Amino acid sequence: MEFNSKLPSVGTTIFTVMSGLATKAKAINLGQGFPDFPMNADLVELVNKAMKDGFNQYAPMPGHPPLLESIAEKIQSLYNQSVNPQTEITITAGGTYAIYTAFTTILQAGDEVIVFEPAYDSYIPNIVVNGAIPVTVPLEYPSYKIDWEKVSAAKTSKTKAIILNSPHNPTGAVLSIEDIEALRAFVKDTNIFIVSDEVYEHIILDGKPHYSILHYPDLFERSFVCFSFGKVYHCTGWKLGYCVAPEWLTKEFRKVHQFNAFSCFNPTQVALAGFLKESVHYSSLPDFMQKKRDYFQEKMSATRFRALPTHGSYFQIYSYKDISSKPDAEFAKDLVARHGVAAIPVSAFYQSGKDDLVLRFCFAKKKETIDEAVEKLSKA
Repeated sequence: MEFNSKLPSVGTTIFTVMSGLATKAKAINLGQGFPDFPMNADLVELVNKAMKDGFNQYAPMPGHPPLLESIAEKIQSLYNQSVNPQTEITITAGGTYAIYTAFTTILQAGDEVIVFEPAYDSYIPNIVVNGAIPVTVPLEYPSYKIDWEKVSAAKTSKTKAIILNSPHNPTGAVLSIEDIEALRAFVKDTNIFIVSDEVYEHIILDGKPHYSILHYPDLFERSFVCFSFGKVYHCTGWKLGYCVAPEWLTKEFRKVHQFNAFSCFNPTQVALAGFLKESVHYSSLPDFMQKKRDYFQEKMSATRFRALPTHGSYFQIYSYKDISSKPDAEFAKDLVARHGVAAIPVSAFYQSGKDDLVLRFCFAKKKETIDEAVEKLSKA
């Protein structure tokens, strides 16, 4: 049979490849972004209770109403933004799903979307599968800041959207207030939508503020803002997130959502609804992850890897120029095979394969994991 792939240039993701190599080699996986420490025991018990209490059938399509209300209260408290829980928040099957659904909601064939590289690997396939065209703008190495003159030069009459990610995966860069003002100028008097990936909103380091799009009504009115419970509560396997958008966009978003996942795992929604009201777990995350980042960075200083600044997420990029001149994908595979540690080559986050001889490491790990990994890396 003849078949034309919608993603002809896409293969298995680098995360799957490196995690597979790590498993095969019994290596320590500092590549894929997941914690190896337990999540909150009280939240686990609340999920168990929800299942025992009978919350095992479909949740409402937009989400469990008390959870939507808890999220709205949190948004009001953190970002001084009033959001209608019934009409402006949708529970999704993870943050990546929320981003895909946002793109599918707005994109038509031939539309252009501005994407900053290095970029989380789902963005460009999401755009392409919808018949649209990614227009990539490189972040400035090694600071990974946005050059807004390059962004302006990339804008055309076909620009439908711009996607932002702060804190940024894979680099740990965060948006500044100057970036927000530049974004305002960029979208002013246009029909350009904003897709804002804020799944690491609470994992922000060094006392930096998180400039959420939700905080700015003029930006929010054209935005889909996407979040992840998995990143906040150390339960990435739950694949649960949410999208916040103004009512007119949420209405269109839900048209797509209702014919895809339709609704998400109900017991976790019930558990989170109560947990959000009773706990401010997320307020302790910056300090918690700061200590892990600092510990990892201190230990890594004894190796020949050189740290690049990270101000958010649970990733840090390291240069290996003092060790090897091999391409990063080749070096990463050698690192697994010869030293038993998996990392992610950052060239995988570029369509062009741009290679600055740097790797991404995840530091959201137990102290024992970090100690063992760095001991192995010190021999590289």
